[in-house]
Amino acid sequence: MEVLQRYSLEGRVAVVTGAGRGIGQGIAEDFAKAGSKVVLAARRTEEIEKVAQNIIDAGGSAIPVTTDVTQNDDLDKLGRTAVEEYGKLTDWINNAGGSPMRMPAKELPREEWHRTIALNLTSIYEGCLTAERYMDQGSIINITSGAGTGPVPGSAHYGAAKAGTNSLTWTFAAEFAPNIRVNAVAPGAIPTEVMLKAIGKDETQLDSILKEWNIPLGRLGTPQDISSACIYLSSDAASWVSGEILRVGGGAKPR
Repeated sequence: MEVLQRYSLEGRVAVVTGAGRGIGQGIAEDFAKAGSKVVLAARRTEEIEKVAQNIIDAGGSAIPVTTDVTQNDDLDKLGRTAVEEYGKLTDWINNAGGSPMRMPAKELPREEWHRTIALNLTSIYEGCLTAERYMDQGSIINITSGAGTGPVPGSAHYGAAKAGTNSLTWTFAAEFAPNIRVNAVAPGAIPTEVMLKAIGKDETQLDSILKEWNIPLGRLGTPQDISSACIYLSSDAASWVSGEILRVGGGAKPR
């Protein structure tokens, strides 16, 4: 196979959760540009409808499916719709997640703990199981975080969920082999709305974030940095890659 063909997503069908904005939007739009048909999932219907139209206007193929990833019926509908509309499912990107609340663990409301685990861990567990149910052969990618690999004071709830996501990635990679590969991508400092809210900054403070995070490559990340990693992991170029966590963070240490 020619080298460029290895990275093509022609003929593939991808589900992307949290596809209405930020990293999820970037993944969805770039997957379409690489040749994949895309099923967009998010709770905000108007946002995924707009992203779907962007993809269609650019010559791609996409459908929006309003989805709450914490609801199993919604996840099942998502997988079923992909197969009914496009005839198959080859890729599932568990991107939806995040927590805007940052505080010491002893002060964290118990409700926020439960909400964070449901959104950032249980939904990935159920999303992987749903993908496996509807996928004959393909790739699952979980969006994780450096918060799952070490201490992050103020984010015990989020870090615990992402540590669990890493564990699920390794376990499902073993259980779903050889027909389904399971990997994860851990983004670094990408100034999405959720991240900025979590660290208490806004778009006028990007320079201070860059300095605070001490990023060796000298810039903050973009959704396209993450979509590029996901395209690789879904493509034939990564056909011998499973159970891996790919850090995309400009050389900075996870935090």
